[in-house]
Amino acid sequence: MTSPRHPTPEAVYVQPSSPRFPPSGTPTAGTQRKIGIAVDLSDESAFAVSWAVQNYLRPGDAVILVHVQPTSVLYGADWGAIDMTVREEIEINEGEIGNEETQQKKLEEDFDLFTNSKANDIAQPLVEADIPFKIHIVKDHDMKERLCLEVERLGLSTLIMGSRGFGAAKRNAKGRLGSVSDYCVHHCVCPVVVVRFADEKDGGGNSGDFTSKVLEEEEEEVEESGYYEALNKISGSGSQDKKMTGSS
Repeated sequence: MTSPRHPTPEAVYVQPSSPRFPPSGTPTAGTQRKIGIAVDLSDESAFAVSWAVQNYLRPGDAVILVHVQPTSVLYGADWGAIDMTVREEIEINEGEIGNEETQQKKLEEDFDLFTNSKANDIAQPLVEADIPFKIHIVKDHDMKERLCLEVERLGLSTLIMGSRGFGAAKRNAKGRLGSVSDYCVHHCVCPVVVVRFADEKDGGGNSGDFTSKVLEEEEEEVEESGYYEALNKISGSGSQDKKMTGSS
């Protein structure tokens, strides 16, 4: 259900173009802050939107949900975090399509419909909170670079994104940031807020017990895991099985 005062907008598709974009006006121009939320249609992205509504957004803010859609839906690696059941249904229909060109067009149309529907579902917390927003969808083969370019083009004040939601295959162990999040942190022209989605390994389960962590804290935890071994090598200690005992 959408709010009668704030109907869900249709997604705006932007085709790949020059890597440098002139400033462009948007329906959300003129507000205090223009906040971007990078979404890849995953649970992590949905949580990032909810987290922003509850913890970050304030009256007068406008929100742009930014989604980079792969330029070729036939390329397996580009399916990212999309529900595999949807992919299977589309692939089954391939045999019913005549030629390769028609097949490609049909897949892209199905993919566009799915993307638009999923993006609107993710935006529901914004609708319920009566926060003005738009859905901005671009097509490109490089998600990391295109996200940063769109941030600059749209003149965003801040970009909010999940830490590991951009493609399940790209998730890293030990709480490290995914490649997309890490790239945006280091290359976006505006501040980037990385929201951590606590999965079952973190003890969050599916109960809605979520956490967010500062980037430096996550990196510190990863570095500490190799501390003891490094000290042993420097001091010339023998067995790697040696364990630290009580204090001196």
